[in-house]
Amino acid sequence: MVNDSLIYSKTFVFSPFQENTYLLYNSAGDAVVIDPGMQNEKEEAEISQFIIDNNLKLKRILLTHAHIDHVFGLNYLAEKYHLKVAMHQDSIAVLKSVPDYAGSYGFDFSLGDFEIEVIKEGDKIEFGMDVLFVPGHVPGHLVFYKEEQAEMWVGDVLFYGSIGRTDLPGGDHNLLISGIKEKLLPLNGDITVHSGHGPSTTIGFERLNNPFLQD
Repeated sequence: MVNDSLIYSKTFVFSPFQENTYLLYNSAGDAVVIDPGMQNEKEEAEISQFIIDNNLKLKRILLTHAHIDHVFGLNYLAEKYHLKVAMHQDSIAVLKSVPDYAGSYGFDFSLGDFEIEVIKEGDKIEFGMDVLFVPGHVPGHLVFYKEEQAEMWVGDVLFYGSIGRTDLPGGDHNLLISGIKEKLLPLNGDITVHSGHGPSTTIGFERLNNPFLQD
């Protein structure tokens, strides 16, 4: 589904990781979820109630990346709403590794049976959003960009005054910095950046103030 209408965005903050889960929808009620982080039944009920209250029709799950805090709610949404999960090819191995390390964080996690759709940079997806490939925090990291609305959903690439950590498996600091500088910072400074944790920011603010991005 490609739809160029206005996107409405609802932010939920879930799990002990305080991860931002985004529910995007349009006036027709078509919707997608970016990085479902619901970690318990109360959080699952919260997002489901919003879906009911707004008469939304979920079309797909989009993953910026597949770290545990961004996929806690993957099984729940995919199974309840019969959804496919869209991610970069390099995120598949990252996703499949989650059950192996979940216990070290104190969580019991297993992967359900859902269909994966591979998306890549240059694709045009729901609501006319563009897909950008910005690895470094983790292999396969994607950014979803709505140019006409000057908004992007960046996962753990860029934060208010900070960047994604690169000390986890597959992290690459230089790759992350170069990706941000080459693909994000040259864009319009008024673009609102919706991050995977913490408050939103703008490209212009981070270009001038982010200590990790100053030459």
